Amino acid sequence: MANKKRPTIIDFVEKYTKKYADKTYLREKVDGVWTETTYKQTRDEGRILAAGFMALGLQKGERVSLLSEARNLWVMSELGILYAGGVNVPLSYKLESDVDLSFRINHSDSVYIVASENELPKIRRIIKQCKAVRKVIVLDKVELQDGEMGIDELRKMGVKFLKENSGELEKRIATIGPDDYANISYTSGTTADPKGILLTHRNYTANVEQGSSVIGIPEGKTMLIILPLDHCFAHVAGFYTMMFYGGSIATVPVGKTQMATLRNIPGAIKDTKPYVMLSVPALSRSFKKAIEAAVKAKGEKVEKLFNWGVKLAMSYYREYHNAGKPWIKHFWKKPIVNFLDKKMFKTVREGAFGPNMRMFVGGGALLDIELQKWYNAIGVPVFQGYGLSEATPIICANSEGHAIFGSSGRTVVPMDIKICDEDRNEVPDGVTGEIVIRGENVMAGYWKNPEATANTVVDGWLYTGDRGYLYPENRRYLYVTGRFKSLLIAADGDKYSPEGYEDNLTSVSKFIDQVIIHNNQKPYTVALLVPNRELLRTWLKKEHPDLGPETREGKIAMLEKIQAETDTYRKGGKHEGAFPEKWLPAALIICPEPWTEQNGLVNSTAKIVRGKVEKAYADRIDYAYTPEGKALLNEKNIESI
Repeated sequence: MANKKRPTIIDFVEKYTKKYADKTYLREKVDGVWTETTYKQTRDEGRILAAGFMALGLQKGERVSLLSEARNLWVMSELGILYAGGVNVPLSYKLESDVDLSFRINHSDSVYIVASENELPKIRRIIKQCKAVRKVIVLDKVELQDGEMGIDELRKMGVKFLKENSGELEKRIATIGPDDYANISYTSGTTADPKGILLTHRNYTANVEQGSSVIGIPEGKTMLIILPLDHCFAHVAGFYTMMFYGGSIATVPVGKTQMATLRNIPGAIKDTKPYVMLSVPALSRSFKKAIEAAVKAKGEKVEKLFNWGVKLAMSYYREYHNAGKPWIKHFWKKPIVNFLDKKMFKTVREGAFGPNMRMFVGGGALLDIELQKWYNAIGVPVFQGYGLSEATPIICANSEGHAIFGSSGRTVVPMDIKICDEDRNEVPDGVTGEIVIRGENVMAGYWKNPEATANTVVDGWLYTGDRGYLYPENRRYLYVTGRFKSLLIAADGDKYSPEGYEDNLTSVSKFIDQVIIHNNQKPYTVALLVPNRELLRTWLKKEHPDLGPETREGKIAMLEKIQAETDTYRKGGKHEGAFPEKWLPAALIICPEPWTEQNGLVNSTAKIVRGKVEKAYADRIDYAYTPEGKALLNEKNIESI
């Protein structure tokens, strides 16, 4: 077994399942009834499955692909793989392409696949291409085909193995060290050749310890997992962090389709009454729109009062750390905000998130500061953090009592951090450059890719590829400004990170669902937009009842409305000065359809894949740099709206 100062995941699980043995760890809805599984039961089931894997022939260090929605058996399957000395290869259930799926299974040299009923058809389509796979283990009761077995059979094999081979599982566990691989986490598939991130047992246990230095959860609280467990953020900040704190994790009941599962989220919130949830910007925006729609349904007076109250509360709470300051300017707002919270916001947030909801922990991508302030105003702050899978993933986070909205929060300890220029020289605090970290959470490397590993991890320092700076007044706080690969480059060579503008625009304008801005050494910036066509049509019917949405005049009116939304950032607009005038889009490209996972323009973590959007609309981008295409009312925009 590993040194206690550098525990393996098995050491970690043994410690906390013993400490919280009879407390509830897993909550899952089965046949319409919510069930509870204790820490001890979770650990025992993991050990039985580990014995089953050993009986099946899994050797130490061999890889097992796990393809399933978040559920109890996802957690138990991972524990089974790890206790048997195997390496888990968690795959996103959002992967639809046979090429993407078979690449990961084959590249990882997986010898077994664990799959749920919903995901099994994908495996059956590609299994003949996966020559190293010995068996597919199915988590649900279905009619099995050749080469498949049910999880119940694996469990029976495990019970028999433990009975007939006393001590063999313990011998296997004793060979597992902190530097052994626990996981190969594949990058999101934004390229044709995703990299497999090698994470060790100690990477995981170290990052849970580090995470506890910036954010805490009281014992016994519940987290509802609404992100996929294969997502590194949910894996560590959910699964293992809640075990560390003696809390429980609940999963959303699985529907027959991904959309059906999403529709189960409100019911799961109502039933489980979570204390905390993990979120990514796309989810935060969706929840906000749902709340605003519910308020709007109560009538115009209620909507106006709510919007006025939110605006007042945002002006009082400011960026969280400076709430109510200066006192002389804001003291009069406090009793009004408290009254509004008691009489209105409490009802709104409990209706949306239940009576116990205290906060979201945000990750996945940058979250617009206005959205953070909005959630804080209604009493459910989103404490934004930052990380990446190569860092297992937590690097920093805001938290209750320690937050500066706009920043990504305090960096975890112990961990070293520096900001470097393009020549990899360290720059002073407050200067923007590449974020570089060193600590026990840094990955072991990329699977079968020594060149990429050598370029990314240098002398123990992980070069993240992200831009940011350390707050000069308190260098514990990190501000992340964007990806190096996303930088806009003007004709004069100036560079700019576009993420802040993009996230802000979709937050402040209900008429714009998705946006990226583009400039590659051109005289001006262009914006590619996906409008909210339903809301635009509602607006058109109210403001121009004589114009139909399919008429040319109606389309022109809707285009001009979108232009008006983007113009609010220009001189005289209500968001004037929020972003540099130089980088505001001079031309708009209206895209004819949303960017989704299905068309490959959004990845499995709900991030827009900038390069693929730019490639898909390359002809429209070129057109936008012509006099005709620069004009808002060009024929392609009129056709696309």
